[in-house]
Amino acid sequence: MSGNDIETGAPAPAPAERRQPGRVRLATIAREWGRIGAVGFGGPPAHIALLRQLCVERRRWISAAQFEDGIATVNLLPGPASTQLAIYSAWRLRGPLGAIVGGVCFILPGLVLILALAALFLGSPPAWVRGAGSGAGSAVAAVAVQAGLALIGPAWARAGGRRRARLAAYGLLGGVAAASIGPWLVAVLLGCGLVELAWQRGSRRALLLLDPRPLVSATAAAGGLGALAWVAFKVGALSYGGGFVIVPLMQSDAVDHYRWMTGDQFLNAVALGQVTPGPVVLTIAAVGYAAAGVGGGLLAALFAFLPSFSLVLLGANRFDRLVRNDGIRAFLDGAGPAAIGAIIGSALPLALALHQRWQYALLAASAISLLVARRGVVLTLLLAGAVGVAAALLGAPVGST
Repeated sequence: MSGNDIETGAPAPAPAERRQPGRVRLATIAREWGRIGAVGFGGPPAHIALLRQLCVERRRWISAAQFEDGIATVNLLPGPASTQLAIYSAWRLRGPLGAIVGGVCFILPGLVLILALAALFLGSPPAWVRGAGSGAGSAVAAVAVQAGLALIGPAWARAGGRRRARLAAYGLLGGVAAASIGPWLVAVLLGCGLVELAWQRGSRRALLLLDPRPLVSATAAAGGLGALAWVAFKVGALSYGGGFVIVPLMQSDAVDHYRWMTGDQFLNAVALGQVTPGPVVLTIAAVGYAAAGVGGGLLAALFAFLPSFSLVLLGANRFDRLVRNDGIRAFLDGAGPAAIGAIIGSALPLALALHQRWQYALLAASAISLLVARRGVVLTLLLAGAVGVAAALLGAPVGST
């Protein structure tokens, strides 16, 4: 790449200089990571493609091999992989401070937008806005199924031979848990990971490393903002298998246990998380807004992303060893399939949260759009929202707030 540097107008640095992290200014990281956070519609695939285009192809800050190693490593970590990749890529350029600046700027555009939309959709909106929310919410169960099915193929290909039977068992357990036992899904995810770890090591000792019951009971013991912080932290720390697994992790807490929001509002929050740019985990900010206003939304976002920042800031220097860690891989061989099953299983309570007949018809149409016609999630949700607006204007009943 030649010509002038777009920030200063000075001659562009040579490729060798661009690979030196100290030469990448924090202002540059803030601007570029903020841009990706603002235009990153389409979830992790879009985020990863934009980051690669910036860091590897256009600016040549990171080699292709380093970037691919980063992808492999964050896929071993719990939490939103594309967010962790954004934090890690910025860390490679300017260390811990760069990681914080890059991560915050990547998250901030979507956070501002989802809080603004939460204020519109989760308050006391006019009928047409409630119709838009009810329409988009009608499609969420189909989105859950599509998200889970998209993860099955790669997971099945990675699991060779006899391990596929265990993978199917973990997936079934996760699906049943998400559909039926609410907060205990955390225990199931952790339990499946520990069982697989013990199986691969041929020892029962791994099953004694962690008793998940205190984690589950802590949710019931906390209250107020402490409960919101815990639920958000749980979402950020236990999101195995992709961003959409946050839905079964928080649905029971947000709707049934703490009653921060109605079932309709939760569906609206999930839809907002899908149609806004940035990481899907930002859905928790809408839940936080319903619980305690803007402050609650910011608190929830802080605790949801705290694990991702902590993992990168504390462990980035050891990522090469993490990729080769057999114990971590074994744990995720169990927890990952359970999380995929939980994503699909969450479709049942999401569908049961619908109230109107026209919403079930719209759910069926959305399933056809996503699973048969292979249309995109954002387009499907926007069309469903438009149908909901039309239904409300024609006098059809819409979900209550």
